[in-house]
Amino acid sequence: MADVGMSWLEDQFNCSVCLDLLKDPVIFPCGHSYCMSCITGCWDQDDQKGVYSCPQCKQTFTPRPVLGKNTMLAEVLEKLKKTKLHATRPVWCECDVCTWDKNKAIKFCLVCRISFCQNHLKEHDRFFQRHRMTDVTGRLQEMICSQHDKPLEYFCHTDQQYICYLCIMDEHKNHETVSAAAERSEKLVCAECG
Repeated sequence: MADVGMSWLEDQFNCSVCLDLLKDPVIFPCGHSYCMSCITGCWDQDDQKGVYSCPQCKQTFTPRPVLGKNTMLAEVLEKLKKTKLHATRPVWCECDVCTWDKNKAIKFCLVCRISFCQNHLKEHDRFFQRHRMTDVTGRLQEMICSQHDKPLEYFCHTDQQYICYLCIMDEHKNHETVSAAAERSEKLVCAECG
């Protein structure tokens, strides 16, 4: 599994539309960067209005800016990908319930904070059907709020970041927030339009 430092660094180069590492990065006049295909897809929907905006800071542009490839950022991303390929190895999590022979976990319960193999998942679901589950990935820690140790179930549009329900009551009070699922759906729709 990649270390926390690599994970943090990688997040700095994620496109806020598709949430993946930038591909063919372009830079806006406001300084934000996106995948060329992601922003083209978003802006194609805005062609009728004639006003184009940055998905992060909402700065508007008229006419549609011509975006060129950010070659310096593209080179940094290439080096990051190569470093990541050398630093990572196949990742799979063990079931937290298995005692002797540890089976591969397939789901993680965001309520219990436990990974389950196929067999133990059936038992868990029998008693706790309403618990939110997620697929097990090497990035599970990134789905938990580092401040409150709770699942990142919301997205703050004001600060452009995923947050937990305790964050909404504290530092993100009165901010524009939506569920994380709704935000991912919106970004996926926008990315698919391109």
